[in-house]
Amino acid sequence: MEQKNYYCEYCGHRFPSVRLLTSATCVRHPDGPNKGRHKLYEGTEKREYTCKYCGRKFPSILLMTSSTCANHPKGTNKGNHSPAL
Repeated sequence: MEQKNYYCEYCGHRFPSVRLLTSATCVRHPDGPNKGRHKLYEGTEKREYTCKYCGRKFPSILLMTSSTCANHPKGTNKGNHSPAL
């Protein structure tokens, strides 16, 4: 049986189940580090992911969410890239 992966939309970390993902706090939560839980990325697993704000492509959600986005709605480089579905 193939293992399905679940990813956090905020930080890109991979989890083996939705239960584990939603039970842990996230270091890149919008309210601040560890001030909220991981959010399930509801898109499919892909070869590359596109930022919904600027269109830049990344090989993983983890790499995408680790850098700031010039077109972020909060202002230039005031938030991280976010994966488009």
